[in-house]
Amino acid sequence: MARYIARPPVALDRLSQRPDGLITYKLKNRYRDGTDRLLFSPMEFLEKLAASVPRPRVHGTRYHGLFAPHAKARSTIVQRTQKKKEKKGDLPDNETKKQARMSWAKLMNRVFNIDVSHCRFCKGEIKIISAILERSVIEKILSHLGLPTDPPPILSARAPPQATFDDYCQNKPSDSWNV
Repeated sequence: MARYIARPPVALDRLSQRPDGLITYKLKNRYRDGTDRLLFSPMEFLEKLAASVPRPRVHGTRYHGLFAPHAKARSTIVQRTQKKKEKKGDLPDNETKKQARMSWAKLMNRVFNIDVSHCRFCKGEIKIISAILERSVIEKILSHLGLPTDPPPILSARAPPQATFDDYCQNKPSDSWNV
């Protein structure tokens, strides 16, 4: 499977460049008219190669007619699994209940790799009692612990090191940029 996925779109051993700059591609099987090689200019070859790249965020399979997503008669030919409708008095089981949002403890673990649900010393489970959101209380706790109460300053964005880039461009031969 990995070999199939990593396979290039063009067999490189059948690809060659002639001395005049044209690209030759040897076909695996001859065409009916006897053609066994294709000849491209470098730009034509790139054009043909780029055409094989799928467009981003577009499905590869498109359905038309009755199989189209919004076809009026689609429900008559496409079988759909239906969930049981719950009564207002019934509470769903924990297994079937879908959680709308992820808890902040799980988000902390996912984003910062900090597990706040277990003690870092004894590895026991921690029960979260409350979250302090009032600024005055937070400042009081931080000042008692001797930590800074003000958030760190936001640094302004800096420009790229232009001098280094200019030096690189001046020392580079100009013909190497031509591909």
